[in-house]
Amino acid sequence: MTASTRLIRSALLGVSFAAAALAGATGASAQDALQALKEKGEVRIAIGNEPPYTELKSDGTVSGAAPDVARAVFKKLGIDKLDPVVSEYGAMIPGLQAGRFDAVTAGLFMKPQRCNAVAYSEPVLCDAEAFLVKKGNPKNLTSFKSIADSPDATIGAPGGGTEERLSLEAGVPRSRVIVVPDTQSGLTMLQQGRIDAYSLPVLSINSLAEKGGDGVEVIAPVEDSPIACDGAAFPKGETALRDAFDEKLAELKESGEFAKIIEPYGFSAKAAMATSREKLCAAAE
Repeated sequence: MTASTRLIRSALLGVSFAAAALAGATGASAQDALQALKEKGEVRIAIGNEPPYTELKSDGTVSGAAPDVARAVFKKLGIDKLDPVVSEYGAMIPGLQAGRFDAVTAGLFMKPQRCNAVAYSEPVLCDAEAFLVKKGNPKNLTSFKSIADSPDATIGAPGGGTEERLSLEAGVPRSRVIVVPDTQSGLTMLQQGRIDAYSLPVLSINSLAEKGGDGVEVIAPVEDSPIACDGAAFPKGETALRDAFDEKLAELKESGEFAKIIEPYGFSAKAAMATSREKLCAAAE
């Protein structure tokens, strides 16, 4: 073996050892993330405070279909407490990336940019979009395009959410898409005539319509809206933590406990179990 050959072999071995060390460090780091949460005994989650997906109660406890599933999964992982932080949907992923949350469990549907920005779990909750309008639907708003085609119709939507994006993509002018900070504000703005439709997923709108009484009605599903599913979202690099979550989530689904958690909220366990993260993210691209 010549001196130059020995040098090349040494260099290649060095690269291999470095790569193995990096892979080991990455795996250890991911494992450390789960261990750190176990030692802390709690997971800080971002929520939207939008029943039935998420709800922060007056005593500071959190419920709703998404946190209830997360609580059951994390309990199986040895973590007993959820620490909820209310966030606008548009701020959830930046907050996750900045380390302000450990996970997002809030009905954050899988979309192209989101699938590239975070590590989603397998599907948890599936839904479609709906409108809340005044009784009789005076402007005949049945789709996002119908709002775009109406010369003066306005729509309220959460800032940074799916509904805002669908409105703009359908051609609704930015000036007629009104960002609404929370569900009660959306109902009030509709009742006062400041918006003509308020858009949220079907289950959220149904829950809100109960508060609106006879003066409002629900249009569901919106004709040009897709069926969407969410999942728990983790920082992009925390795939081992995500995979541990997925493993316990699969156990919940198989045992039937998953259905018992989400179906009282009106969600379909079969819908979530009939698809996958891979299909949803690929379909969204």
